[in-house]
Amino acid sequence: MSTARKVGVVGWGAIGRIVGTALAEGRLPGAELACVVDNRPLGEAAPARQVPFEEALELCDLIVEAAGQGVVREWGERILASGTDLLVASTGALTDDELAKRLLAAGPGRVYFTGGAVGGLDLLQAARSLGPLDEVRLTTTKLPATLEQPWMDEELLTRMRTATGPVEVMSGTARDVPVKFPKSTNVAASVALAVGDLDTVRVQVVADPAADRTRHVVEASGPHGAYRFEVAHLPDPGNPATSQVVPYAVLRSLGALAGRTGQIL
Repeated sequence: MSTARKVGVVGWGAIGRIVGTALAEGRLPGAELACVVDNRPLGEAAPARQVPFEEALELCDLIVEAAGQGVVREWGERILASGTDLLVASTGALTDDELAKRLLAAGPGRVYFTGGAVGGLDLLQAARSLGPLDEVRLTTTKLPATLEQPWMDEELLTRMRTATGPVEVMSGTARDVPVKFPKSTNVAASVALAVGDLDTVRVQVVADPAADRTRHVVEASGPHGAYRFEVAHLPDPGNPATSQVVPYAVLRSLGALAGRTGQIL
């Protein structure tokens, strides 16, 4: 019988708390929580040792990133070079082509990505094997307050804050848009990862004061078929920029990595 995977969770926020607690309570057979990494002192809030990053690499054979794109940029290659595997939740970091190439080439640790708040990525990845997809579109609709960014000018902020219906905030490719919304558009990078091309994926970000659910619509077509996926999630009450389902998508990915039987792969 194989030994349980020793998991370190980086980030004790909306995602990390749920993932870490499930691991600590033994709800994921084949995986156990070895430590927590966070830049704030957590004290009794953490159900496992809180350690510096360097120590986590010695304690764990798998690191779960649940703390944002900066962690992937700063630590991704070092984690993999240490022989530790890495599960990335903040896929938006992969809009940096050079970083993506370095992560995929690094080792001996292996890098994995969770689909997070959107489905159908496995099918898009399979369809891409038949040949490039001609057109891929992602439309993301969220509450205006969750989309406000420091780079926005007063005119755009006013339009968003006084909107009585949907307002387009930005459109572009999956290379451009996630950089501008680092906490809100990991889905765009995940779709691009599935289809294998940042520039093929056209992204529209919409602010809607009536968006009590966060909505993602993925539409793709190619010579072998056409695909449409739509999801509407309740936002996480503690972090409205994240959908409630995201930590459970991370746990599903962890279950697959820990060898849980019955998984849809």
